Amino acid sequence: MDAHNLVDMANRIGDFFESMPDRDEAIDNIADHIRRFWEPRMRRAILATLHTKPEGVELELHEMVREALVRHREDLTPKEPAAA
Repeated sequence: MDAHNLVDMANRIGDFFESMPDRDEAIDNIADHIRRFWEPRMRRAILATLHTKPEGVELELHEMVREALVRHREDLTPKEPAAA
């Protein structure tokens, strides 16, 4: 998973929702968009960028995206499949 591309995509989502007048609603919408449209490995990878800056990634996460990831971490973290 290309972390640079994921950060860029997440920042574009943040740019889109930044124009909303209600900041909390915008943050919730960012998280909802990522949860609904990003596959589990993409969500794992973007959440990993919160703690470590992947090598070669020049971009920083949009402030609202970072807040959305932190605030909604539990909902964005893919559930592990149940053992059979």
